[in-house]
Amino acid sequence: MFDVLFAHIQEKVALTEQDREGIQSVFMARKLRKRQYLLQQGAICTHLSFVTKGLLRAYNVDEKGHEHINLFGWEGWWISDLNSFLFQEEALLNIDAIEETQLLMISLADYNALMVRVPVMERYFRLLYQNSLATKDRRLISSITHTAEEKYLQMAHRHPQIIQRVPQHLIASYLGLAPETISRIRKSLALRQSR
Repeated sequence: MFDVLFAHIQEKVALTEQDREGIQSVFMARKLRKRQYLLQQGAICTHLSFVTKGLLRAYNVDEKGHEHINLFGWEGWWISDLNSFLFQEEALLNIDAIEETQLLMISLADYNALMVRVPVMERYFRLLYQNSLATKDRRLISSITHTAEEKYLQMAHRHPQIIQRVPQHLIASYLGLAPETISRIRKSLALRQSR
């Protein structure tokens, strides 16, 4: 399980054997069944989770009962309600498994201790947070300025594995589109490719 985590970390920073031991000592493994919650809206997010296998979604539910997916998390991704985790406030997001999932989880106390014990992890997380902010900016701009087809094509280009693994209605929710719109886009693209 730790191989996936270490490979991800080493894409950004170098780890010593002592760093690896320090990291392993503060994570706990957890498995989720398909549709099992990792976090429910209103609870406190007690752990930051790294996906070693499987697929999750983070979403909120509006007053009309409609789901709005904020994030998909698959192998090599971190997932949590970060505001709830860092500030120990009620979560605004639900997180549940789309597929059977395996996670490595770290508590807030262990996360803070890890930054002191393994200083290179502070740089690693800073780089992750920078990338996350840039991605959120791109997504916001895309949601305002791009057509439905452009949004779908960007997602298919950036994350082709998600297009294959995630049901169409969940992709629609993530893109802020109706499922019928995704069907129309897919049919139109297939028609163009067959010419």
